[in-house]
Amino acid sequence: MNLKINFRKPLAFLKRDFLINSSYMLLFLFQFGSIFFYVITFFFISKIFGANVSQYLVDYGGSYFSFVLIGIALYEYLSMAMTTFTQAIGQEQETGTLEAILLSPTKISTVLISGSLWNFLVTSFNIFLYLLLGVLFFNFPIEKINIPAVIIILLLTIISFSTFGIISASFILVLKRGDPVNWLFSGISRFLGGVYFPVTILPLWLQKISYLLPITYSLHGMRMAILKGESTRDIWQDILALFLFCILLLPLSIACFKFAVRKAKKQGSLTYY
Repeated sequence: MNLKINFRKPLAFLKRDFLINSSYMLLFLFQFGSIFFYVITFFFISKIFGANVSQYLVDYGGSYFSFVLIGIALYEYLSMAMTTFTQAIGQEQETGTLEAILLSPTKISTVLISGSLWNFLVTSFNIFLYLLLGVLFFNFPIEKINIPAVIIILLLTIISFSTFGIISASFILVLKRGDPVNWLFSGISRFLGGVYFPVTILPLWLQKISYLLPITYSLHGMRMAILKGESTRDIWQDILALFLFCILLLPLSIACFKFAVRKAKKQGSLTYY
């Protein structure tokens, strides 16, 4: 009985978002097409590099295409996490339902999680497409993949990325326009996190900054688990780092959002975006 109560609200949000987005089926076709051409683009870029970059990718199996495919796929989660909570809050404000929801017994954490479920599912499907296309057409290796390690890294990645997205939504809720968290964190993560090239080729002082980013550990752990089949014991340092990000930043992000809600209530700005 408790399970039904706990999952009723998230499922209601998910059903609503499905009904809204299912009316835009053409958009899904465009997304598939963009993913396909994105994968092809990096496949041919990897051909240009050839063996010249293999010396930097020894730890990842030597293939630049496999390295970068995981990078761009996992970065999808970061991009989505940095925008989905803002979009969820904005949608509720535009429809005039945000104030009613926040005045109901619904917890703020439930609102944030439930409003982002659809985007997480769509992004997960997109990432599956990235890897499927790589396997079917471009010899992306999955023979060594360690499923338990991949699942653990993925869960910790989603949570750690989401904390920054919640903080980003807090800024938007108060400021309405201009989100320094999204701009700064996304840009730095793309450049220093190892999305397109190994962190080890960066100058030492930039490497030290990269180790302050959760995406660095997410990408390293995921690549090790997929490309080399390493277990959770082998990548325990990445798992520990992501776990620390989660337990430190999740309470902070929720506290930031609660503060933003209180401030928005005082300003009377919950009903517009």
